[in-house]
Amino acid sequence: MSDTAAKPRPQFRNIGIAQLANYRLPLAGKLSILHRVSGALLFLCLPLVILPLFAASVAAPQTFAAVAAYAGNPIVKLVFLVLVWGYLHHFCAGIRYLLLDLHIGIDKLSAKKSAGVVFGVSLALTLVFALKLFGVL
Repeated sequence: MSDTAAKPRPQFRNIGIAQLANYRLPLAGKLSILHRVSGALLFLCLPLVILPLFAASVAAPQTFAAVAAYAGNPIVKLVFLVLVWGYLHHFCAGIRYLLLDLHIGIDKLSAKKSAGVVFGVSLALTLVFALKLFGVL
């Protein structure tokens, strides 16, 4: 055995709270977690936020005006922007997972690159929607 042998890598099997700070999740793992978070966000907000606002906006011209006035609030716009990010991230990551199901981009380097592309595309599209939502475009 040589003295220049590499130090053994730590193994994380049952991660405790104290080990969380030392654990480095790969980009594809972070994407997977955010895909689940965005799906849960959309699932929970559909009956609580999206459908009631849609129903009120199509009920009558007066309720549409009330919803439009409500949607003009900057805090409400931020909530809408979070929902837009959730949708765009979930959509882009879903396309990536469909390609992975077809055995396209399964190797480590391709998976890392495609995770970066999903983050970049979803955040860029969210930025475009944010600029439009806040009246810059």
